[in-house]
Amino acid sequence: MTLRLSVLDQAPISTGNTAAQALKNAEELALLAEELGYYRMWMAEHHGTDAYASSAPEISVAHLAAKTKKMRIGSGGVMMMHYSPLKLAEVFKTLSAFSPGRIDFGVGRAPGGDSYSIYALSEGRQPMLHNMYEKFETALKLINDEVPEDRLYNKTIATPYDIVLPEAWLLGSTGNSAMEAGILGVGYSFAQFFNGDLTKEILDTYRNHFKPSSFMEKPEIIVSYMVTVAETKEEAEYEARPHDIARLLLQQGKMVKTMTPEEAKDYPLTEMDKMTIAENRKLHLVGSAEEIAEKLQEEQAYYDFDEAMIVSIPHSQEKRLDVYRLLAKHLL
Repeated sequence: MTLRLSVLDQAPISTGNTAAQALKNAEELALLAEELGYYRMWMAEHHGTDAYASSAPEISVAHLAAKTKKMRIGSGGVMMMHYSPLKLAEVFKTLSAFSPGRIDFGVGRAPGGDSYSIYALSEGRQPMLHNMYEKFETALKLINDEVPEDRLYNKTIATPYDIVLPEAWLLGSTGNSAMEAGILGVGYSFAQFFNGDLTKEILDTYRNHFKPSSFMEKPEIIVSYMVTVAETKEEAEYEARPHDIARLLLQQGKMVKTMTPEEAKDYPLTEMDKMTIAENRKLHLVGSAEEIAEKLQEEQAYYDFDEAMIVSIPHSQEKRLDVYRLLAKHLL
């Protein structure tokens, strides 16, 4: 089975760099990924942090789609709790009108930020967290020029009208949304690098409940991995250390910029910290490109998914680009 490779970018802001540079880095990555033969690139959505610059994926999608020619570009994902289904439909229909056949409408149910960001985005109102699947279904109907059941949205239309549909994807990291993605007839994207909880049962649940729709004729599954590779395992370990420490600090409630490998090498760690980092390695594939390419192929054979989406955040942009170059060399 052929393994498609794709890119997930969070526009990470490493120490010594600016947010503007992080977004330019995303553009550079998109151009390289298309040249190498990657299938699609998604931009994440993060709020209230100086560690990531990707707060408005729909804007980045428009820019990257204009810069590329054939690779699919999308949101991975837009955090739908913050937005009206009508606005979501209008935005992604507009994107698809400009770049027909190349836009992905990927949505997530998470906030993408802390409680301060959540309430600021909702202008102080209590966020509606109970109706995410209904909101997604309403957005899908508006995108497809259908009349939603929700009385708030069934007396209007989402313009532009009658455009090529974007692909629609529901993101998940626990399996809770697998059945809903199948019922709605959209793609399912599992973030293995969040919790490492992927099982065959989760993907079977999605497949068994899948109903063909205007957005997707058959089940499509993406699994997203955090990856650091280099020419040798030793070099990969050196480049991976900053992310290992960033994840450790995130578990302690601190979101920090990616430090340099030199800073990470000398960072003081307790024995408990070292044990946590070792445990977190199930969420971070580190090694030579040949080793990790083989690992991804084994994962695909075991879980039977269609596509591996790679997120990688070494401190250096050149080292990050090398990750995608090396994986392409072994897998594309």
